Amino acid sequence: MGCTPSDGSQLLNKLQAQNQTWPHQADLDIQEVGCPWICSQPCALAFSATDKATYLFTNVPAAEAEALLQFGALYLNSQNGDIPWKQFPEALKSTEVAKIPAV
Repeated sequence: MGCTPSDGSQLLNKLQAQNQTWPHQADLDIQEVGCPWICSQPCALAFSATDKATYLFTNVPAAEAEALLQFGALYLNSQNGDIPWKQFPEALKSTEVAKIPAV
């Protein structure tokens, strides 16, 4: 009996594959990290950079790698990480998101 990858693993694999042809590939580091203590929330991920707000997304469907890369482009192009809600990719508006101010 074979095991199927978790939703988080599927999303990571899709992000890594799509990142190979993404114009901002060299500007965004996609990496797996240990459990951020939100085990009941599948597919958690964060966008974080020095002197920018951090965004933590949870309950991201494994099929939304493209929407995450779209958000990544907005984040990279922002001066301080502030992304207006109306600019979020539509697929991410149904996820749970926290914005943490830069410290």
